[in-house]
Amino acid sequence: MARSSCLVFLLLVSSLIPHWAEAAAINSLKSFILQTRTVRANFSQTLYDKSARTVQESQGTMQFERPEKFRWTYDKPYEQLIVGDGSKVWFYDRDLNQVTERPFNIAIGSSPAALLAGSSAIEDNFELVELGVQNEMEWLEAIPKSKESAFEFIQMAFSPDGVLKIMALRDNFGQTTILSFSDWDKNPTLPADLFQFTPPGNADVIRE
Repeated sequence: MARSSCLVFLLLVSSLIPHWAEAAAINSLKSFILQTRTVRANFSQTLYDKSARTVQESQGTMQFERPEKFRWTYDKPYEQLIVGDGSKVWFYDRDLNQVTERPFNIAIGSSPAALLAGSSAIEDNFELVELGVQNEMEWLEAIPKSKESAFEFIQMAFSPDGVLKIMALRDNFGQTTILSFSDWDKNPTLPADLFQFTPPGNADVIRE
């Protein structure tokens, strides 16, 4: 899909289309990666279908420790957990009592977690494009280089002081996910076991 079409879609679902202008979003992203070792933040997430209809709204918290360790906890409306330790990724659906375990490189690839918790060599996996400034936020687009990526593009918005505020992702099914972040805690001390996961004894475990 052409970038202009992607931006038009985002305009329909969330009025996030940036104005074309000089910006420093790529520098903000690189500084964010280089200067941030650990993070704790809250997020709200909205999923839209290809017709721009709201499919689901959810909230939760996320933590990560660079490189490649992260924990995403969905509290509402359903309790779900995604944990990555750099080797494996576990997807735990508490309501279904089901765990899916995947190799880290297959589960992550060119994904939002790879952008946030990955190494500083971000341009190995993504083509980065400046999109400009909208509502005093600097926007960029990260286009996965891998043809096996689950996403067509990821757009990110940074505040003038370099804080990540929004991620907008379009997947290969035509759905768009908008993530809004708040309450950033930069470089907190996080316990090592936060990025470990042992499936509950009675859970249905699927290994891929």
